[in-house]
Amino acid sequence: MRRYVLACLFLCFAGPALAQTDGLYDVTGTNLDGTDYTGIAQIRSVGLNSFLIRWRTGNDITDGMGMASGRTIAVTYGAAQRPGIGIYTINPDGSMDGEWTIVGAPAIGRERLVPRPAEATPPAATPAPPATQAPPAAPAPNQR
Repeated sequence: MRRYVLACLFLCFAGPALAQTDGLYDVTGTNLDGTDYTGIAQIRSVGLNSFLIRWRTGNDITDGMGMASGRTIAVTYGAAQRPGIGIYTINPDGSMDGEWTIVGAPAIGRERLVPRPAEATPPAATPAPPATQAPPAAPAPNQR
C-alpha cells in the first residue's frame, strides 16, 4: 500500500513536468528592446527531465538546453559567447509562458511557446535537432 501511495504522489507532482514534450512549438515574444518577434522552437528530450531546444526566429537560430521541474522549466542558451537564461511555466494545455534575458542585459524579454499539433509537418526551413549541427553565433544583444 505504501508503494502505491508513493507512486501516486510521484505522478501527481511529476505530471506537469511530463507535459513538456518533444516536438515543435510556435513562438511569440518580446525582445529586450520591446520589439516583438515570432518563430518556431523544437524541443528534444535527452534525459528524464532534461532537453535540448532550438529556436528559429527570422534568420537566427539559437540552441539551448533546459531542465523541467514540476511546472517550471529553466533554460540556458548562447553559452559560448553571451549566455542567456530563461524561466518558463508549463500551462495545463502544454503551452509555456516565460521570461528571459542575456546575462548583463538591463531588461527582460517575454516569450510564449504553443505546441503544434502532432500531425503538423515541420516547415522545410526547420533545422535538424541541435546535436546534429554546430552551434550558431551568439544572439544580438536585443534579440533571442
